[in-house]
Amino acid sequence: MKQTSPSSRRFLVVQSILFLAAFCGPVDQRLSQSATAADPIALGTRRELFVDRLLIERLSNAHLQLHAPHDEGPVLHFDARWEGPHAGYTTIIQDHAKFRMYYRGISEPGLDGSEHERTCVAESPDGITWTKPKLGLFEYAGTTANNIVLANVAPVTHNFCPMLDTRPGVPPEERYKGVGGTGKELFAYSSADGLKWVKIQDEPILSGKQMPFRFDHLFDSQNLVFWSETENCYVCYFRVWDGVRRIARSTSEDFRNWSAAVMMKQVHDDGNSITAAPVEHLYTNQTSPYPRAPHLYLAIAARFFEGRQVLNEQQAAAIKVSPTYFNDTSDAVFMSSRGGNTYDRTFLEGFLRPGIGPQNWVSRTNYPALNLAQTGPAELSLYVNQDYAQPTSHVRRYTLRLDGFTSLRAGVKQGELLTKPLTFSGDELEINFSTSAAGGLYFELQNLDGTPIPGFSLEECQEQIGNELDRVVTWKAGTSLKTIAGKPVRMRVAMKDADFFSFRFRDSRRP
Repeated sequence: MKQTSPSSRRFLVVQSILFLAAFCGPVDQRLSQSATAADPIALGTRRELFVDRLLIERLSNAHLQLHAPHDEGPVLHFDARWEGPHAGYTTIIQDHAKFRMYYRGISEPGLDGSEHERTCVAESPDGITWTKPKLGLFEYAGTTANNIVLANVAPVTHNFCPMLDTRPGVPPEERYKGVGGTGKELFAYSSADGLKWVKIQDEPILSGKQMPFRFDHLFDSQNLVFWSETENCYVCYFRVWDGVRRIARSTSEDFRNWSAAVMMKQVHDDGNSITAAPVEHLYTNQTSPYPRAPHLYLAIAARFFEGRQVLNEQQAAAIKVSPTYFNDTSDAVFMSSRGGNTYDRTFLEGFLRPGIGPQNWVSRTNYPALNLAQTGPAELSLYVNQDYAQPTSHVRRYTLRLDGFTSLRAGVKQGELLTKPLTFSGDELEINFSTSAAGGLYFELQNLDGTPIPGFSLEECQEQIGNELDRVVTWKAGTSLKTIAGKPVRMRVAMKDADFFSFRFRDSRRP
């Protein structure tokens, strides 16, 4: 390793002292004076992302930032005769070392809910390179050399959406479950291997009878289910149309009997007040527990703008889009939920913007797949249906860093975060962050009256500079927080030219 000269080391020390001194100015001292504390938020050892303002008491010269996914290009084309340009409603499932991609194939467009629809699967060892297996399960055009896993059960195959059941003690023959249907009825299926599916029961698990609200259409989009370890039940999020395309939710303990549905609310918190989010068409919701923080449900939803036409007839003809599929446009938005019937829309702007070129500005394109996949040590992949109703229809992969949907960001002017009162059960503070070469972060743990806990003040914290997923914060006394674990505290973060993505108070014995 190259050694720095004494003069260089002195310069770095002086810069750090000046940087830290700036954080201790009058504005930051005002922030550290807390109001009367409510009951502290119990974090345990769970990871927290800055997807909402639940933990935030105050911010100064810092803000919540939504990050754009990076385009990695197409990974699967719907070019088989049984798939077609209207293929879609994609789901990604990782089962041990294998990734699977499920999606609807439709050979005759415009026949929603008909026998012309079927469920197909692609497979991948890494979530990056995908192939279509020849399964021999269903015949199409005189051959079974295809990747069809479900057919001849309309309208289930209009929008069949599988899950890998993580409930403890689930029977082996029901490791996979799935739902599908439209026309006011949703049916359930199960599978041992994710390829051969059987109907769980003849009756629908959800129907119009369980909807205590007005609706014009039910289930006519991708509806999804998962096991929630935090709510200890199955959760179903499904589409309702009452003039606006909305999302509703139902729960179940056994996957057979489901509660009366409730409509999901959307709220926007700007740091000053909490208000209802703007009413927008949400075509799909794609809600799922985030694997690194399963108490957080993340929803990357398709936002649909009916009648918002971008292309003219000549542009539409040039890309050979189906004649009725260029009168609207769509993108994707980012929402979160901590259970119950509320989505947090802290970020109202688009999360995934349509790409360059007219093919990205047609109706029902840019629809995200359900579920994210970790495709590298620091990489998450998001899959998106694009070029809908065109000969070039395909699935495209986008990437983010781990936990990198949003961050707490400060620019070149020093900023601060003060959290609400919280408790934790770990003994080390682990952070996911990035800085510029000039930036950095300092951490302080405070008593509820705003005074620094001895040994854990900003002045005693080692500057955190770099770009890491799991840095353990160090103070002069070391990293151990055993003496204050379980006690109500506030966390103060001073930062400059940096992004703070997530944190957890981890147990060093089980990192």
